[in-house]
Amino acid sequence: MIHKRSLTRRAALGLLGGGAATAGGTFALGSGTLAGNPAAAHSLRASVIDHALRDGQTTAGMMSFAPDGPPPVLRLRRGEESLIDVTNGLDEPTTVHWHGLRIANSQDGVPYLTQWPIMQGETLRYAFSPPDAGTFWYHPHCNTLEQMGRGMTGVLIVEDDEDAGFDQDLVLNLRDFRLGPDGQFINMFRARQAARGGTQGTVMTANWREEPTYDLPAGSLLRLRLVVTDVTRVYRISLTGTDARLIALDSHPTPASYQPEEIVLGAGQRADLAVRMPGTEGETIVINTLVAGRPVALARLRATGQDAGRRLEELRPLASNPVAEPVLADAEIIPFVFGWGPGDRPASSICGTLGYTFWSINRTPWPGDLPDAPGAIARLEMGRSYIFRLQNETRYNHPIHLHGLTFRLLSSNKRKLPPLLTDTAMLQANETMDIALVADNPGDWAFHCHVIEHQKTGLAGYIRVG
Repeated sequence: MIHKRSLTRRAALGLLGGGAATAGGTFALGSGTLAGNPAAAHSLRASVIDHALRDGQTTAGMMSFAPDGPPPVLRLRRGEESLIDVTNGLDEPTTVHWHGLRIANSQDGVPYLTQWPIMQGETLRYAFSPPDAGTFWYHPHCNTLEQMGRGMTGVLIVEDDEDAGFDQDLVLNLRDFRLGPDGQFINMFRARQAARGGTQGTVMTANWREEPTYDLPAGSLLRLRLVVTDVTRVYRISLTGTDARLIALDSHPTPASYQPEEIVLGAGQRADLAVRMPGTEGETIVINTLVAGRPVALARLRATGQDAGRRLEELRPLASNPVAEPVLADAEIIPFVFGWGPGDRPASSICGTLGYTFWSINRTPWPGDLPDAPGAIARLEMGRSYIFRLQNETRYNHPIHLHGLTFRLLSSNKRKLPPLLTDTAMLQANETMDIALVADNPGDWAFHCHVIEHQKTGLAGYIRVG
């Protein structure tokens, strides 16, 4: 069912007159039904909370999808309908986007493109059946930098149909926060940095804790899910003191032959690792990232008890997801240039603006989250194969995320790419990358850089399928 806002509510928001139309015709109002029977499998409440990221230092004004701590890890079953009620306890609008899930467009959580914002005090139900297993995440798409920057980023797991044989499953939600020495928030961004690589946080956390330690059985097999829900940072992950294998990237299994020395994850990306815990009690695995060329510990895994004697070779491979393979010989090539914007002041929006336009796609900057969205930057026919040629004409990294569709990496002018499936491509400085996909999910799908300052200052648009 569709939840339709009243005309009075729309008028109060200043939406009357512009209507609810997109370039393609009538806009479907809402993203689901209001909460009610049957009972939802999960309930999220957008909340403002105080929370200690460090011992003895409480940060005021954090935001979460829980009233008393970090956003919960949601666990769903592949192919089963999931009902998730979202209540907005903030004093501003919000939405929820399910990053990486190939679900119906009406459930995608992009304000005005797929739904009206969830207003203060409202509860909205999202209903979808995830077709793919793997590691995903969820976050707002309204006032995105502020809400995500204050903590509204959670992990979503779609369970595999068959157990691969792990003893433990550990999620690490990796992100930093912009805090001053007193542990309180400072400005979420600097304009000078937003026009460059983005504004870095000052306190790096895993699961909302600075360098936490997790005790796990010695000699056991761990599925370690690393999820970068950061608004800016690129993580260069390495593990010391263990045997580990990369088994999935951005929710899709990787070839056994693909084992990079370090795992580079931009904002929005995920990596699943098979890890054998050390066999001796007290031995510790350190999960590091590089910062200014030196390793910085994100978290530690400490072995406890007697050696369980497990081996990585005992694990069964993950089953592939049902993603259609593009027919490259018949694929149309569509170019996209990611570059500078004209610097015009963006339009006002109830979903917030940073006040600048620095970036664009194909020389056209996204004007912001508005009821009257501009036209699609590309129109795809259902069922056809396409090659997107992504050209980064800048010297800054751009993790480019496409909603609702999965694509395969093809080639680059700078490096050899593994043939991986993903929804977020890390486009390096001055890189041109080809990706391929089948347009098999109808709707208007957001297409943007996941450095949120870039997205909010113009580096966004949408693709129309169907």
